[in-house]
Amino acid sequence: MASATRRIVCSFKQQKLFYLKSRLQYHAVALPLDHARPCGYVEQIHPLATRFFHASKAFYGEKVPFKLSDIGEGITEVTVKEWYVKEGDKVAQFDPICEVQSDKASVTITSRYDGLISKLHYAVDEMAKVGTPLVDIEVSGSVSEAPVEELQEKDAIPLGEREESLELPAENQSKVLTTPAVRKMASDNKINLRDVQGTGRDGRILKEDMLRHIESLSSSKSAPKTSQVPQQQAKAVERGTISQQQSPSPKTPQIMRPSAPVGVDRTEPIKGFKKAMAKSMTASLRIPHFGYCDEIDMTSMAALRHSLKESPMVKERGIKLSFMPFFIKAASMALHHFPVLNSSVDEACENITYKASHNIGFAMDTSLGLIVPNVKNVQSLSVMDVAIELARLQELGNKGSLGATDLTGGTFTLSNIGSIGGTYAKPVIMSPEVAIGAIGRVQVLPRFNSKGEVVRASIMQVSWSADHRVIDGASMARFSNLWKAYLENPSTMILDLK
Repeated sequence: MASATRRIVCSFKQQKLFYLKSRLQYHAVALPLDHARPCGYVEQIHPLATRFFHASKAFYGEKVPFKLSDIGEGITEVTVKEWYVKEGDKVAQFDPICEVQSDKASVTITSRYDGLISKLHYAVDEMAKVGTPLVDIEVSGSVSEAPVEELQEKDAIPLGEREESLELPAENQSKVLTTPAVRKMASDNKINLRDVQGTGRDGRILKEDMLRHIESLSSSKSAPKTSQVPQQQAKAVERGTISQQQSPSPKTPQIMRPSAPVGVDRTEPIKGFKKAMAKSMTASLRIPHFGYCDEIDMTSMAALRHSLKESPMVKERGIKLSFMPFFIKAASMALHHFPVLNSSVDEACENITYKASHNIGFAMDTSLGLIVPNVKNVQSLSVMDVAIELARLQELGNKGSLGATDLTGGTFTLSNIGSIGGTYAKPVIMSPEVAIGAIGRVQVLPRFNSKGEVVRASIMQVSWSADHRVIDGASMARFSNLWKAYLENPSTMILDLK
C-alpha cells in the first residue's frame, strides 16, 4: 500500500495536479504522511485538478442502483416488456431505459443519471418489484454525499459543479424519444422512427407526428400508382388480357383520432348519500352472497291491479297503485313463515337476532343518488296502507328531505330495478340484513297453459341474494316459492292476512 501510494503521489507531482487527498479520502484510503512528505505532498488543491479529474475515466467508477419508483395506482410489480439499453451503453438524463407493463398501463422508464449501464437486473418478460433496482449505472461526474435512496427520490439529481460539461456520445444523441403507443404504431406500419420528424419537447415524436407521417407516406405511394394504372390497362388491351387482371385490393383507411379529449376531466368529493352508499357497500363485501333466481307469472296480479285502479276507493285517496305495495305485503306474509330472512347478525357472526318488526326497505333512485328508505311494521299494514306510505316516502325522497328514521332500521329489502329496465340483477345485501331481492320488469311473453296451449303471459323475474353464513339454499327457495304463490294467485293472500 505504501509503495502504491508513493507512486500515485509522485505521478501527480510530476503533472502538478494536487487532487490526491480528495480522491483517496473518497475511496477511504489513508495516506501515510511519512511516505507522502518526501515526494513533496501539498494539501492545497490546484485549480486545474478539478478539470483533469472531471474529464478522466475514473469518474465512471461509482455504481448507483437505479430503482423502480412507485408509479401510482397501488401498483407493486410490473413486467419488463422491452429494454432500450444494454450493458456498456452510455445514457444521459431523461434517456429511455426500458418499457414496463402493469395491469393498467405501459410506462417508459427514463434515466436520472449520466453514466454507463453496468448491469441489467431483469430480462424481458420478467416481473420487477417496485423499489428494487432495475439497472446499475456507473455515474459520470461527482455525486453528492447524500445516500442513494435520497437521491433517487428527487426529480433531478445534481451531478456536482464542474467547469466543463461532458459531451454526450453520438449513440445517445441518436436515440428517439417517444411513447410506447407511438413505437407500436411504427412497428405495425413498418416505419423507422428516425425518419419521423418529432415536434415534441427535445424532438420527442408525438402521436400526431406519426399519423402525419403515415398520411404523407400513403399519399406519396398512391400518386405513382394512379399514373401507372392507365399504362397497365393499355398494355393489357394490347395483349387481350385485361379481363384476366385482378383489381388491386383497396387499402384499409387510417382512422384519424382527435389529438385531445373532448371536454375537461373534473374531480369532486364523494359526499352525502353517495358516501353512505360507499360505506355500506364496502361493509357488504364481507358477506358471502348466495344467489337464487325465479320466474313469476304476473297475469292474475296484473288483472287485479287494473281492476283496483278503477275502484272509487283508490281514486278518492289519490294513490297511484303500482305493483310495489303487493310485492312488499307478500314479502311480509312470507317472512312470517321464514323468520330467519328477517334477521341480522353481529360483525363476528356469532349471534343472530330475529326481528319482530317487518321494516321492509325499497331502493329509490333520486337526483342525490341511491337511497333505501323502509316501510315500518308492514306486518300490521294493509296493501293500501303500504301504498300510502310508499307515496309519502317517494315524495320526501324526491325533495331530499327524508329523515334518519325513514332511512334506518330496515330488516329486509326489495329493489324494483325493473321500473328502469332489465330482467335479472345481482343485488348486494345491506348489512346487517341477511337477504335482499331484485325485481325485474314485467314482459308479455308466450307461455303454455295447463291445457298445453300457447297463451300471452305477463312474466317477471326475481333475483334473490342471501347471507350464506346463516341462510341455506333450501330456505331461500322455499321463501321465494311462497312469495311467488301469493303473487301468481292474489286470492290466496286473503288466507294469511291478519
